[in-house]
Amino acid sequence: MGIETSSFIMIYILTLLLVATDMVPMSVAALIGALLSVWIGLSYGVFSYDEAAGFINMRLIGLLVGTMIVMEVAYRSGLFRFVALYTIKVAGGDPRKLFILICITSATVSMFLSDSTALLLIAAAATTMSKIMDYDPVPYFVSASVMVNLGGTSTLIGSVSNMVIGLASGLSFTDFISYLAPCELALWVLTTAVLYYLYKPRLAQKREVPTYNPWEGVENKTAFRRAALLLGLFFVLFMFQDYLNLKPEAVALGCAVLALAVSGFDPSGILRNIDWETIFFLGGFFFIVGGLEKTGILNEVGQAIVGLNENSSFFLASITLWLSGLASTIVSNIAVALTFTPIIQALNIANPAPMWSALVLGSNLGGAATPMSGVVTVMALGALKKEGIKFSLAEFAKAGIITTFTQLAFANFYILIRFGGL
Repeated sequence: MGIETSSFIMIYILTLLLVATDMVPMSVAALIGALLSVWIGLSYGVFSYDEAAGFINMRLIGLLVGTMIVMEVAYRSGLFRFVALYTIKVAGGDPRKLFILICITSATVSMFLSDSTALLLIAAAATTMSKIMDYDPVPYFVSASVMVNLGGTSTLIGSVSNMVIGLASGLSFTDFISYLAPCELALWVLTTAVLYYLYKPRLAQKREVPTYNPWEGVENKTAFRRAALLLGLFFVLFMFQDYLNLKPEAVALGCAVLALAVSGFDPSGILRNIDWETIFFLGGFFFIVGGLEKTGILNEVGQAIVGLNENSSFFLASITLWLSGLASTIVSNIAVALTFTPIIQALNIANPAPMWSALVLGSNLGGAATPMSGVVTVMALGALKKEGIKFSLAEFAKAGIITTFTQLAFANFYILIRFGGL
């Protein structure tokens, strides 16, 4: 192993440590790694300036920015809050029914919103109702964070890691649903059942729920209706993008422009609220992974994995699932997706669909294993502290670890069944 390869590996490890320890913001860690990668790469002739500029995947950036704009418009319209409050109203004051509905609503909302925004929305609704009904909020908070992390696993736009994998693999919006929707729906039921079993003793008795109308809480009904139509158009275009010969980023950016034009909201405010932290993290990490790829080390890793058992695609998919799942419990699932995609691309196997599906599942499912595994769990802890609610980190970790390993085990079984034994 040459000094160039060793240097890039050290930069990669340094970046992950900075992210995992939260010594600096996630985006800054990636930009530090990018700066070092470009410096080493140019100094040792690993790549040229033009090649370095090509590391940034503008298609992915376009897909991400476009989707963020559309979802920000929908969020500002009150559409998602309406769904959350209506779901709570349907529970009718029954804490057990409310628990199940919050779990399902959390997963559903996170299919459309970023995980952080989805958690803030659900947390606000859960806090309000737990105060009004005098329910213990911890079961609802912890379960919501687990389900928000799980939600969106089966859609191309469900998470940033899914976008990374989707563009690298060439899987379309409908391919994601075809391969992964049955697994995700089953995981929703399974995870809700596990969480219900864990928290059943802490759920209170049924009380009368105050009368309120979620529709009356919608301040701008015109914007609400426009956002609903826009979101419908957004998903219809994604569903039929293959037939319309459209690329995912074209759909996202086109709908984003339409959203800015017709929503009636201040475009500058919407653009300010885009998750620039994630975008800069992606931009920086492109250079880190690009440098590693240029050294050939990722190709060697891929060949080593194939060498373990090249005759069993199920074995390779299982290795991918568990490695990416366990890695995602420690570092950002975006970093995991960016690292594994070039490895899978280098495998050159006949049917890569099981590998891509395993990577999607693994990189998503590991994010709620411990209180510090991902942004969702960290934000849930912060929300609990802000409300002055006493809780145990060990209890939080217990729920996260049990559900994560249950999800990964089921996902492994699903891959075996879905792809016919491989």
